[in-house]
Parts: sequence; C-alpha cells; structure tokens
Amino acid sequence: MKRVVIIGGGYGGLRALEHLCKYEQFHVALIDKNPYHYMQTETYGYIAGRFDIADIAVDIQSFIEGLRKNIEFIQDEVLDISKETNEVICKANNVAYDYLILAVGAKTHFFSFIEGAQEHTHGVKNIQRAFEFRRDFESQLYNKLQHSADSEAEDFHIAIAGAGLSGVEIAAEMGYVLQHYKKSFALNSANITISLIDAAETILPGMDSYIVDKTRKRLKELGVNIYERTYISKIKKESIVFNDETELPFNFAIFTAGIVGVDLIKKLDTPKNSIHQIIPDEMLRMQGTDNIFIIGDCAQIEDANEIILPPTAQIAEKSAEYVVKNIAKLDNQQLITPFNAKVDGMFIALGGNYAVGILFDKIKVSGYVAHLLKKLITRAYRFGLELKVNTGYKKRQIDVLEQHC
Repeated sequence: MKRVVIIGGGYGGLRALEHLCKYEQFHVALIDKNPYHYMQTETYGYIAGRFDIADIAVDIQSFIEGLRKNIEFIQDEVLDISKETNEVICKANNVAYDYLILAVGAKTHFFSFIEGAQEHTHGVKNIQRAFEFRRDFESQLYNKLQHSADSEAEDFHIAIAGAGLSGVEIAAEMGYVLQHYKKSFALNSANITISLIDAAETILPGMDSYIVDKTRKRLKELGVNIYERTYISKIKKESIVFNDETELPFNFAIFTAGIVGVDLIKKLDTPKNSIHQIIPDEMLRMQGTDNIFIIGDCAQIEDANEIILPPTAQIAEKSAEYVVKNIAKLDNQQLITPFNAKVDGMFIALGGNYAVGILFDKIKVSGYVAHLLKKLITRAYRFGLELKVNTGYKKRQIDVLEQHC
C-alpha cells in the first residue's frame, strides 16, 4: 500500500485528506504540530468577541476518526524533508512517504524594513496570537465600561496595519462591536478609534472596484479611519511612525500587511518567490521531483494564463482536490494535466449582518443578502467538518469504553 503524507492541517491539508480517503490503495498520514484545525477565515469574528474558540478550532484526531481506518494523525513538528530518502524529518520520528503533499500555509510577514513591527503588534495567522488579541481587546472594553460615566476617560486607539482581506474584516467587525456596545451600554466610545493603514493606492488592492467602493463606504459608516497611500517606517511600543515622521498613537495594534513562507519552506532547496512561497511546476509539483506536491498559501499558484491566484482558502481547497486526483492518476500510471482553476467568488464580512461579494465575476451583492450567502458558505464548510468530528468523537468514546471492559 502506497503511503501519502500530508504536512499541515489547514484548509488545503484537510481537503486533501477528505479526498484521499476515497482511494483505498493509499495509507494516509497527516502531520501537524497542533492538534486542531484553525479556521482563519473566521478570525475577524473571534477576536471581536462574536465567535467562541469552538467556532474557529476543530479537533484533528476526531475529524480523522470520522473518515476511515487507513488514515493516521501524527502530532509532531516537521524540521526538514529528505528528497533523497523520501522521508519527512520530524522532531520525534521520521516519516517515510511515497507521495508528499506540502500544505503548511504561511505566517504573518513582519517586514524587516519596518522597525518594531514584530515586537509591538499582533498577527492573527495562528490561534495563540488571535487569542492574545481578543484578550487585550475585551480587557480594554471592560475598562471602558467601568468608566463609561467618566467624560475624561483616556483615549483608546486600535491600529491595523494592512488593508487586505484580513485587515478589512477585522476593522469592520471591531467597528461594529464598538457601535453595539455604545448603544447597549451607553458606552462613551467617542474616544475609541480604529485606524486602518495601507501603503497601496486603495484598500483591498487588486480587488474589483465594486467591492472596494462598498467596503470603503461601510468602514466609514462604522467610524473606521482609513489611511491609504500611507507608508509606515517604524512601530514603537505605543505609536506608529509614518514616512513623513508624523505619529499615530495606539493602545494595541494588529499587523495584517501580508504573508511569508514558514521556516520549513525557507530551508528547502527549491525555487521560491520574494516572500518565500515555493514556485511549483504547472502540475503543482516541487520542481525537479515527481512525488512532492505543493498546495495552498505556501505555493505561488497560477491559473492557465499565468496570473498568480490569491492565497485564499478557496484556492487551497481547489489545489488540494487537483493534487489528490493527480496522485491517483500517477499511481495508476496515467497522464496528469496542468492545474487550471480560478476564483469562483469573493465575499467579505463587514461587521454584523453586512457583507459584500462577487460571484463568477458577474453577480454583485452587498448588505444582508451578501451576509446570508457568506454565512451559508461558511456553515456548509463547518457542517462537513462537524459531521466527521462528531462521528469520530463517538468512535473514540466507544474505543475507550471497550478498552475498560
């Protein structure tokens, strides 16, 4: 039985696992240092207090138990990959493979030319960072509630560096939460501000003008201050310094200005782009190999017209499905075809029951209807996970009972 090893339990890794379980000729192993799958696309709601930890984390072992028997989860830290011996070098034990799928995602890119970015801001690419941010945010809200009658209460500033998808969704959700608190508790939020900063010409650079315009309007309605074409030169403990040497004070800040390859990717001897994403061949294989595939955010993935696709959960899942089909074809000595996919649609949550989106480059929606569509997509994904997790949890409980009988 051939062994397929997946490194990474993110969107791409779990989708690859789901599709591989259809092929009984493979034994599948998923390796991740964490015991949970982190739903990064729902981070905006978690850090603003609308979602709980259970809404953004899924137990991987229970998920696997809900599939089939020839799948195993190995909780370990991957240190390197040996292409010569077909082994994944882990902290505890090495894992041999016949086929390997790299789905390790990416991490927050704290640009080296912005002094103090990593030391004085939060990222949200991992669940610990998101938890720390939420804790600080709720602590400050509580402090405001305690002193809501104090007209001389200190100003409180939230700064978000990076106005891409994550930065915009977080700014909008936090703006909505602050408005909600103001109405519900007569909270003095006049001196609570949210600032969204980006060096690009506009927020959401590269996205359709319809989405950009609707988003900008919504953010302004929520009281978010937007700084476009604004360059950050330095981040101090309590302020952001711009290129013109003016400063923006903050009580805490979040950094969502981009992604960069994780340490494992950086050490691999294979072509990469400037942000350390692997540049695969047109079949999404690591160049120079025929059994190592790259999916999701750790790869620079292009469409049939050689246009780079955005690092989204949607593309991670599409690349996963494609790679699994190719592995099955290779195992049956069949020809494989180049990857050819595009983004079917894009929805952005903008606080409360409001969203904006485009489907199939034609259908444009905003407001409550867009919110319902985004919610439907998210719930469908979540339902599929929970169905397998609940099945797996019951199996694990039965196994425990049998062991004690």
